[in-house]
Amino acid sequence: MRTRFAYNPSKPFDLVELRDCLYSYLIAKHEGGTFVVSIEDANQENYDLKNEENFHALLPIFSINYDEGPKKESSTSYIQSERLEIYKSYAEKLVKKNNAYYCFCTKEELNRKRLEATEKKENYQYDKTHRNFPKDEALRKIGLGEKYVIRAAMPEDEIPTTFNDLVYGDISIPNTSLDDYILIKSDGTPTYMFASALDDALMQIDIVMRPIHTLSSTSKYIHLYTSLGFPIPKFLHLPNILGLSEKKDTLNDLLYQGFLPNAILNYVVLLGWNPKTKQELFSMEELIRVFDYKNIVKRPAHFDMQKLKWFNRAYIKKMDEETYINYVRPYLERCYDLTKYSKEWVRTLLLAYKTKISFASEIGFLTHQIFTDLIELNEEAVTYLKGEKSIPNTLLKFKETIKSCTTWTKESLKENLENLKEQCQVEDVFFYMPIRVSLTGTKEGIPFYDLIYLLGKEKILNRMEEII
Repeated sequence: MRTRFAYNPSKPFDLVELRDCLYSYLIAKHEGGTFVVSIEDANQENYDLKNEENFHALLPIFSINYDEGPKKESSTSYIQSERLEIYKSYAEKLVKKNNAYYCFCTKEELNRKRLEATEKKENYQYDKTHRNFPKDEALRKIGLGEKYVIRAAMPEDEIPTTFNDLVYGDISIPNTSLDDYILIKSDGTPTYMFASALDDALMQIDIVMRPIHTLSSTSKYIHLYTSLGFPIPKFLHLPNILGLSEKKDTLNDLLYQGFLPNAILNYVVLLGWNPKTKQELFSMEELIRVFDYKNIVKRPAHFDMQKLKWFNRAYIKKMDEETYINYVRPYLERCYDLTKYSKEWVRTLLLAYKTKISFASEIGFLTHQIFTDLIELNEEAVTYLKGEKSIPNTLLKFKETIKSCTTWTKESLKENLENLKEQCQVEDVFFYMPIRVSLTGTKEGIPFYDLIYLLGKEKILNRMEEII
């Protein structure tokens, strides 16, 4: 089993491409086969070296390792810009077999014909002006330096081309709908479709994976394989992913925000694939073992940022304390100067939020209530603090207890405040909750004694001064 993922460096490697690359990798590895990566850079006009370098950097981050490709030693190139002579030679073979021809129509002529079709409200198809042009005359024009392209000579009969797609089933496409598309452009470079199809054939790819919007062009692939005598591979078209932003939520952005590669990968694999079990968290080893392309679904997938956050939280919760601290501390340092705090204080802070954060950079926002000097109570908080007669007395005694504290550890604070709660003779909810609300402006948050310890004596007294 050989599969291939072809990356086009004209745009950043995004979530959709990660999904497609992952599926191709898993199909090959599930069968103990070979995963091939190639670079589609034949169109140098939009080529971006940074995108290509970033792509090569991201694959190992997501534990996707290819067997053949541009960074592997090989006698074959996997970069299209280095294969231009190969594409040209096969196009010429098609011309000799009368499965392709030289076309000398100018851009102006073609644009005029497209405009005429538009005015008539007709679908434009190239009218095959040069399909039966004498070859010797065509070669003479080429010898004189006239610009030309090479077009495929598609079947003209009404018999449809049929094939079976591994996801969408039996497909039938009328030959009358097939255009004599361009194989080699006037600058000598191949079109995307021709280069991609020829790469699949020459690299002996068994399952060709492509996005669903290219389904109708598969018949062109099939005629190309047949014309050149290549075996026809299996085709697998992947469903769309809806709900992505215009930037397609680039992987670099997600990684910068502190989303874990494993969590991203785990979520992405489910955008179009149903494991047929209730299991949601998978390691790469598990995915290789259970991934079956027969469970790729037809319907479009919907990207949901909240679901991605859920996956990331799940992976954060599974981390041991040291791994978690090393993961999240750099993101906290982006927001606050931690040099004036003790190692124990920082450790307590980070661990207090371990079950609260969805992704690492969120730590800066969530811990704002700890670092800020004053908290402004909203109307809901003010109303709550006025809702029970015992609250003013509880807050006053809390302030006095904090003022008298000489040792500042979680253990000593807990002992002093539990004694205070007994003195106040109120239910837990009317002791802990008013203190939390007065200090943070919210009823929810980190463990109570972590909160008291982290705020510190001076900050607590300053905030209480504003309340009482």
